[in-house]
Amino acid sequence: MELRQLKYFLKAKELLNFTEAAKMLNISQSTLSQQIKQLETELDVPLFDRIGKRVLLTEAGKMFSVYALESINKANEGLLLLKDLNNLITGKIIIGVVYSMRIIFAKTLAEFAVQYPNIKIQAIFGTTKDLLEKLNSHVFDFVLTFHEGPKLSHLKYQNLLSSNMVLVASKKLALASKKSISLEEVAQLPLALPFSGYSTIQFFVDSFNEKELYPNICMEINDIPTLFEIVKTGNWHTILSDASINDSQVIGIPIEGKKMKRNIMIISLKEAYEKKAVKKFYELLMGISEYKS
Repeated sequence: MELRQLKYFLKAKELLNFTEAAKMLNISQSTLSQQIKQLETELDVPLFDRIGKRVLLTEAGKMFSVYALESINKANEGLLLLKDLNNLITGKIIIGVVYSMRIIFAKTLAEFAVQYPNIKIQAIFGTTKDLLEKLNSHVFDFVLTFHEGPKLSHLKYQNLLSSNMVLVASKKLALASKKSISLEEVAQLPLALPFSGYSTIQFFVDSFNEKELYPNICMEINDIPTLFEIVKTGNWHTILSDASINDSQVIGIPIEGKKMKRNIMIISLKEAYEKKAVKKFYELLMGISEYKS
């Protein structure tokens, strides 16, 4: 059994199409089919059901894919370990980020890139749910996101900062002068909120439900910059973390209540090897977040 065969198998499992998988791997379809057939022969069990031009994962294939992914990841982690031991200054970090962290993340990214110009950074913004799913699939080195509630045993959690939840309103409105606002008042306002995939909206749906409030949600939008443009008209308001606001035309009014603080954390896979570059990025993040707080 070879790592190459495992990689071929996992790509075929992902796409369920040998032709497309071969294209993505830059090999011929016959090579892909041959290698997977050799793997099945060695395992003495079919990994795919072949129905005409279609392929479907067998039960054995589903079970084996978990161990195949672990094997690939362990091999990659071993390579990273050796590179770090040799103090190589090249490499790549892939980070998942919730939009609310974009300001602090951008500052950290700029400082990191100056200090370590040979390290490539790939940043992917998304919802907490999507980011954690991809983290569990070993897509990210770590994610920056909100977290409340129980912690999963296979994940490592590092507190970064606490963020106040605020009503975001246009500065031209009279309520922009308020020092704080109650959840009851917020429920009466026309709201444009992040799409249901964002943890922020679920956080407030739960908060409203606790007080038996029925907010006036006029819009749900899955693009935060668009939300800011809507808010700047003065006709609608939104609810976000204060860490996400840097527009001079809007203001964040703190929402009253003990539960109106959310924890932003660095979350990573507990057993995954942490690259030196990742640890340096952590240090910079912690330094910038301490300065902000």
